Amino acid sequence: MSPFCRCPADGTARTVRSDTLVPAGLRPHPQRQVFVNQYVVDDETQTSGFGAYSLTYIGVSLADMDPPDGGTPGGWWTHYLASSERVRQYAAARGAPAVEGQTRVDVRGDRLTSETRAADGTPLIRVTARVGHTGTEAHNGHHRYLTRGDGELIVTDYPYVAEPVSPFEVESVEFPAPQHPVHALRPANPLQVCWGFYSPRVSFAYPARPNVPDEVTGLHQVPARRARSGLPSGS
Repeated sequence: MSPFCRCPADGTARTVRSDTLVPAGLRPHPQRQVFVNQYVVDDETQTSGFGAYSLTYIGVSLADMDPPDGGTPGGWWTHYLASSERVRQYAAARGAPAVEGQTRVDVRGDRLTSETRAADGTPLIRVTARVGHTGTEAHNGHHRYLTRGDGELIVTDYPYVAEPVSPFEVESVEFPAPQHPVHALRPANPLQVCWGFYSPRVSFAYPARPNVPDEVTGLHQVPARRARSGLPSGS
């Protein structure tokens, strides 16, 4: 289950020197968007080797770094909090700023609360939203994230298929720990949500490595009629 949203940062975040948020050569999105994704993998049968875990990542949306299908702006990860050591090792090897943290997503009736905590239990990010039920619509595309490893910029596209609920209305996005570095990315007040969704069922793929050769053989090709359908079977 995964809530995902993009919000413009507030004035304080805007005054932070850009080179402390993104490296030289990259430009923040002109709308000063910050993205945050909080998700929970409930059990090990839902992954192919990572087991059950929770994860929150957050960062700065970038200009001129969109994935091939357009979709949403590419982003620079500034914080990456995972409960699983295996996930942290995988992410760190690919340049992500992976540290220990816990994420909980709780849905009761039409109210969703998702909270991210640091390793010591300090609440860092809390999102509340009003949510409905999964319909027949499906979202699919790619999210592009950038990191740095061994001094080189790494650009990686992550394919996903999600079945969002409707309605999805974010009521609040709180950053309750002013002493933590993630607080610099808190949203503007009043809150503005550029885009977001909550999906009880979402599928995505972690690339095996960041640099894929131009020609790859032996891959399974999804039939075009299914790839166009927008259904999870098209992933």
